[in-house]
Amino acid sequence: MTYTDLIFDLYGTLVDIHTEESDAVWEKTAIYFGFYGAHYTGPELKRAFEAAIAAREAKAGQSYECFPDIPFETVMAQLFQDRGVTEDSERLGVNAAQLFRILSFDYIRLYPDVPDALALLRKKGFRLWLLSNAQQVFTAYELRHLGLGEQLDGIFLSSDYRCRKPDSRFFRALLESRQLDPGKCLMIGNDRQTDIAGAAALGLATLYMHTGMTPSFQAPADPGLLPGKAPEGCRHYEFEGDDWKELARLICTL
Repeated sequence: MTYTDLIFDLYGTLVDIHTEESDAVWEKTAIYFGFYGAHYTGPELKRAFEAAIAAREAKAGQSYECFPDIPFETVMAQLFQDRGVTEDSERLGVNAAQLFRILSFDYIRLYPDVPDALALLRKKGFRLWLLSNAQQVFTAYELRHLGLGEQLDGIFLSSDYRCRKPDSRFFRALLESRQLDPGKCLMIGNDRQTDIAGAAALGLATLYMHTGMTPSFQAPADPGLLPGKAPEGCRHYEFEGDDWKELARLICTL
């Protein structure tokens, strides 16, 4: 077995999701704020949120290796405080963040055969890790809802580390804390820039999945780089679609 550790992206790789942060979502979230005396209109809440995020990102800085990730709930708590609601603002911020997320859903579901695929890969001896640009305040609960978390050896969410892929610090958070050998790791994700380029920069092998959630400007998978068909010694693979039954079988051949 060439690789011992498989590192998965979440949304667009294991999970199919569609959200829309529409004006109606902001309006309904503003009503929740008003329940506790923090009065905003929907547009006011949206503008205040965006301004707070921008200020925090500017303070964090931005460079090649600085991709800050701001915890959603801390900004929501700040917006309560800005309207004079200081008592229990942290809990209210968490609740508002989760409400906003739920209101924004059209759907969330695992891609077909993901549970069976992970079970097969674990049976073959791979360790399974999640490294996702995601917010702990709702993604941890989504993993529970989907029954996914217990199948993984470890879960790393960017908001917990205040940085996101392709930031090398986020990859190192996993590699160093679990003492993983980059040469034995395979990063699997649906974004060439965040997942694939970020992992390759640290010496990880990569597997690009071109799924329905891949950014539209990114190229489809190269069939010549399909696992099992790629040139000998290759450390980058590509797969078209979200057929996890077939992909898991191919990974087992590496």
